[in-house]
Amino acid sequence: MPEYDAIIIGSGPNGLSAAVALAQEGASVLVLEARDTPGGGARTAELTLPGFHHDVCSAIHPTAVASPFFNSLPLAEHGLEFIHPEIPLAHPLDGGDCAAMYQSLEQTAAALGEDAQAYRKLFRGLLKNADALFEQLLAPPLRLPKTPFAMTGFGVKAMRSASGLATSYFKSDAARALFAGNAAHSFMPLGSPFTAAIGLVIMLSGHRYGWPVAKGGSASIIRALCGLLESLGGKVECGRAVTGLAELPSASTYLFDTSPRALATIAADRLPPKYLKSLDRFRYGPGIFKADYALSEPIPWTAEACRKAGTVHVGGTLGEIEEAERATWGRRLHRAPFILVAQQSLCDPSRAPQGKHTAWVYA
Repeated sequence: MPEYDAIIIGSGPNGLSAAVALAQEGASVLVLEARDTPGGGARTAELTLPGFHHDVCSAIHPTAVASPFFNSLPLAEHGLEFIHPEIPLAHPLDGGDCAAMYQSLEQTAAALGEDAQAYRKLFRGLLKNADALFEQLLAPPLRLPKTPFAMTGFGVKAMRSASGLATSYFKSDAARALFAGNAAHSFMPLGSPFTAAIGLVIMLSGHRYGWPVAKGGSASIIRALCGLLESLGGKVECGRAVTGLAELPSASTYLFDTSPRALATIAADRLPPKYLKSLDRFRYGPGIFKADYALSEPIPWTAEACRKAGTVHVGGTLGEIEEAERATWGRRLHRAPFILVAQQSLCDPSRAPQGKHTAWVYA
């Protein structure tokens, strides 16, 4: 008999979620992590000065609070608390102008002036069906939709390029830039098909569920998942780098929450040669740059909305963001890249010593 029903290599949110789902069904589960702490991209550490807690990778979690699976788990019982900033997102423009996305659809639309009605038209129907849409959008692929008309309505908009959707719906630089900044999370040129989908999903999530931070840092999500897993009888072992399946205990199933090339290395003798070649040829997305700041005071933005927002998109107009994203996709460094700024300490004082702040800046 195998020692475990499942062994999971990698302890990111996906690996731990798989472990929890299996343990809930009574399976014996072991999660192995090469680093000293679990988490993958959801880690928190004192990266600058003592007492300043910075998210190592992921920082703001709109789809965590939208996830039907996460919402089915008693993560609050294991210490997880999400905190919502006063304003989810602000997008400054030259001259002191600023677009803002509030959790309220009506408040966001009203602030966009001449584009108010167009913004309502874009999101009102989607918001009405948001819970059903997220249940299907975040489900495994190749399932028949439970609400085909709602999914079709979303799909008609989502198939478009972000640039095409923004220019066809909106007249003002503010509204177009607000959508472009969200669609830029696709890491693709905004003229590409389907880039509108990313903007629609994360903005819809903001209006339905908010864009919160995890109290104490993104690592709080991981601690809650680990606590829940252990309460179900599962185990997590850190500092356990895996180089081959032969070194592992016996299991009925091995699951990987790793990069494609790590999978190819670890399971080389168990995978078909053709599949191994495809893993080695996997094209990774653009590289990233992140800076963490320990601050004596909040960032003194000109626009008031930026001083209250959990996230600030720094990229200028739709045209400027388009140019920067084209350069990135073409493997060129742009003079003014699109930048994400997260200000978690504005709503979560536990991130920094009293009166101090953190800033998370990502390009």
